[in-house]
Amino acid sequence: MGQGSCGCPSPQSHQVRRVVLTGGPGAGKTAVLEVVRKHLCEHVVVLPEAAGIVYGGGFPRRSSVAARRAGQLAIYHVQDQLESMALAEGAPALVLCDRGVLDGLAYWPGEADQFFEATGTERSEVFGRYASVIHLRTPTATAGYNRQNPLRLESADEASVIDQRLLDVWKDHPRRMVVECEADFLDKLERTLAFLLRELPACCRGRGIH
Repeated sequence: MGQGSCGCPSPQSHQVRRVVLTGGPGAGKTAVLEVVRKHLCEHVVVLPEAAGIVYGGGFPRRSSVAARRAGQLAIYHVQDQLESMALAEGAPALVLCDRGVLDGLAYWPGEADQFFEATGTERSEVFGRYASVIHLRTPTATAGYNRQNPLRLESADEASVIDQRLLDVWKDHPRRMVVECEADFLDKLERTLAFLLRELPACCRGRGIH
């Protein structure tokens, strides 16, 4: 969660909002989330990436259809429970999700109907749980794409394909913001943070980005 104190007189009055931060590999999510943790208030809960928990914890990462489906189902359930826990604990104003449960559809080896059947969800229900979606675009190989994350296996071209799939997955969400790549990443960061601040209640905006 954020490290600052905003002095909200009645945090129990917060109308909690869930916001998805998504985008292809190397889009800058990690950097954005680190700034949020350091500069926003304690009523902003930042969830860890479910895929990092699953694959970083030793879940087999193989290329067979069965393994890919199993991996995405494991990620779905971890993400779902992380969100449920955040909503049940404390009085958050905003739960910032490092990817949402629908991101798995971009990696799913099959039709969308199979994904929704396997997870027991519907697209409209998933859209309804998130107040907004912020999509950070993945840079090209010549515009700064890197593979420094040890769990990042994708080439620049593969990352671009995933980025487009994620755009398609979330395209019909009624409140989606797409943040294009910028020559200076700070511009991309500032646009993202400005949108996040608008999602916070007025009592939590005093602890802004300085």
